[in-house]
Amino acid sequence: MLFAVLGLGLLTVDLVSKRVVFERLGYPNGATEPILNGWLKFRLYTSFNEGALWGIGQGFSWLFAAFSVVAAVAILGWVAFGSAARSTWLTVALAFIFAGTLGNLYDRMGWHGCTDPAGNVRYAVRDFLLFTFGTFHWPVFNFADVFLVTGAMMLVVHSLYMPAVEATPHNLVPQAERSAEGQSHGASAAEATPLGGGARQPAGAVSQPASSEA
Repeated sequence: MLFAVLGLGLLTVDLVSKRVVFERLGYPNGATEPILNGWLKFRLYTSFNEGALWGIGQGFSWLFAAFSVVAAVAILGWVAFGSAARSTWLTVALAFIFAGTLGNLYDRMGWHGCTDPAGNVRYAVRDFLLFTFGTFHWPVFNFADVFLVTGAMMLVVHSLYMPAVEATPHNLVPQAERSAEGQSHGASAAEATPLGGGARQPAGAVSQPASSEA
C-alpha cells in the first residue's frame, strides 16, 4: 500500500509539473525571470532531453525507454515477490525510483503530445529546472530525475549501513536462545537420570529414613 500510494503521488507531481510549466512557458527555451538571483541562480527553463539523466546519451531515447520498462518490471517484482516489502526504507526508495522511471518513460514514449516545428512528436523527456552556480549551468532536469537520484541514494545508504541489521530478523534471536536453553535442560535431565528408570542403590544397602533435622 505504501509503495502504491507514494509512487502514484510522486508520479503525479512529475507529470503535472511538466504539463503546467510547458503549457505556460512554451517550448523549447521558454524561461521565467530568475527565482533565485545571486551566485546561486534558479529559474524555470523548458527543454527536451533525448538522452538519460543530465543529458547523457543523446539520441538514444528508444534505448532508455526499453531500459525503463525493464527497470519498472524488476521493481514491481522486487516489491511483490522479494524482500523489499518487509523494509519500509526499501519500499520508499523503490517508490521514488519507480515514479521517476515511469515519469520519464511517459515522455520518451511521446505521450506528452509535444511536437517539433514540423509537427513531429518529440520522443524526449521534458526538463525545466535550471540551476546556475556562478557561471556553471547545471544540466536542466525535472522532478522525475530528482526522484531517481533520491531513490538511488537511499539504496546506497541501505547497502552500506542496513544489511547487518536486517539480515537477522528479531524473532530469530529469541528462538535460538530458546532452542539452546531446551537442549541444555535436556542434557541435564539425561545426566541426572540413568538408563532404566530411577536411581539405583548399591547391592545390600539399607534405605535410610529422611532426616528431620533442620
